[in-house]
Amino acid sequence: MYIPKQYQMHDFEEMVRFIEAHPFVTIVTMEGTRPIATHVPVNVDVEGEKIRLTGHLAKGNAQLETLVHNEAVLVLVQGPHAYISSTWYEKEDVPTWNYQSLHLYGKSRLLSPEELQADLKILLGKYEGNRSNGATWENLSEQTLKQVKGIIGFEIQVTEMQGSYKLSQTKTDIDKNTIITQLANSNHSIERQLSDEMKRHVLKNKNQD
Repeated sequence: MYIPKQYQMHDFEEMVRFIEAHPFVTIVTMEGTRPIATHVPVNVDVEGEKIRLTGHLAKGNAQLETLVHNEAVLVLVQGPHAYISSTWYEKEDVPTWNYQSLHLYGKSRLLSPEELQADLKILLGKYEGNRSNGATWENLSEQTLKQVKGIIGFEIQVTEMQGSYKLSQTKTDIDKNTIITQLANSNHSIERQLSDEMKRHVLKNKNQD
């Protein structure tokens, strides 16, 4: 991924936070000479500085064949993004687009049925565990659980991360505050999320100065 120096993200803990906050990812592999992709939620497991992503695909998904002991898997993690109007600047300039994105490179393998079951329990517990009578593994009927036969689990061990946070770092404090305010007043939730991220990073950078 092309990342100008001022937008590069190297903070490991920040990148882990980002992945955990945006677990619906895009997995890209090669099927011969043709790239293929699947959009899928993943579980994120962190041990020290090692990151492991797990999830599942339908048995009929051709991408599964490319995840069997693959040493070159790309995972795209996309955060909030928005158009930035040049009318928000003090001085004339070109409009642009602000965004947060990670590229994760890794090696994959398929999970055993036992590993898949354990992974599904974690996934359901995460999203259903806080609901009254939530659809956790223990609360699902045998009939419903039979559908597990239609999926196969996978694991991706992350070997490299590239992060790009384009959050108007090259702009003045006045321009940054104007952009944050304009995005905060947007009717689009994703633009308000980007405003919150910009505020968080402005505050973080001030605390580091």
